[in-house]
Amino acid sequence: MTAQADGSAGSPAGASADVDWEALRLRAVELMERAYAPYSHFRVGVAGLVDDGRVVSGCNVENAAYGVALCAECGMVSELHATGGGRLTAVFCVGSDGQALMPCGRCRQLLWENGGPECQLMTPEGVLPMTAVLPQAFGVEDLRHAEG
Repeated sequence: MTAQADGSAGSPAGASADVDWEALRLRAVELMERAYAPYSHFRVGVAGLVDDGRVVSGCNVENAAYGVALCAECGMVSELHATGGGRLTAVFCVGSDGQALMPCGRCRQLLWENGGPECQLMTPEGVLPMTAVLPQAFGVEDLRHAEG
């Protein structure tokens, strides 16, 4: 059984029974509380499980020049690479209410690049694979195909 976004138990299709979704949610909430969001007041935290068992996390960081704000997932991916790399296998992103929040389009692309199609994402509708969250994703295969 795996935790649903609302904290109830369930077993969504494709969900990994060994992911501690509640632990990821709690870590994401902890980081959300550290977010720097003085302009929008929209705080976001994220935590991800890495294929070697590590948990990486991040929070959003705003800037007076809005275009250079960093999403929480950017910080998490930076921590992933700064602490040894690997692949994300499960990700939980939360908003200020502590519940599952869908990543923006840019961040879905980051999750695809660093977790691939098998990476699972807790969504407001339960656990979904990245193939459902970012169908027909652009990836390294597309670059290789273009090189001919």
